[in-house]
Amino acid sequence: MTAGGADAGVREARRADAAAVADIQVRAWRHGYRDLLPAGVLDRVTGPDALEAWRERWADAAANPPSPRHRLLVAVASDLVVGFAAHAPAEDPDLDPATTAELITLLVDPLHAREGHGSRLLAATVDLLREAGFTTLTSWAFEQDEVTRAFLGGAGWAPDGTARTLDMGEPVRQIRLHTDIGVP
Repeated sequence: MTAGGADAGVREARRADAAAVADIQVRAWRHGYRDLLPAGVLDRVTGPDALEAWRERWADAAANPPSPRHRLLVAVASDLVVGFAAHAPAEDPDLDPATTAELITLLVDPLHAREGHGSRLLAATVDLLREAGFTTLTSWAFEQDEVTRAFLGGAGWAPDGTARTLDMGEPVRQIRLHTDIGVP
């Protein structure tokens, strides 16, 4: 996997990382999505009951992925989990899951933002997917999420023209981004 400095790197997640991953998810969503999602929805998906459900879900994802092509990676700094990324074969019906993967999520703890962990996670994800024979990587982002769009845009991602609207008590629009990860 990709390493950052002597004390920073990326590795496959373990079941024991699930609590840290869920905690980061909740903190990152509360911080990054507070202006993007309806308050009631954000409260529901980041509250105590949701946190416990996320911990169970991430423990299962680390210990029992649906296939060898599903991966959960964690960024670590001084042995502390500070971010994570999950990827899988693409499930959108217009994409070929044999050659196209989806970056399901990539989140860094807001306390460790702008330290290179997101870039390390993205690079490790691309390396693993290339090794597995994928040539395209997609991800869904909230249309108004300028931070994610700028981060991925800086790494060569662009909208592919596909959008969807989620019903979250009010419509929330997402756009699909993509990038070519074929052999450089």
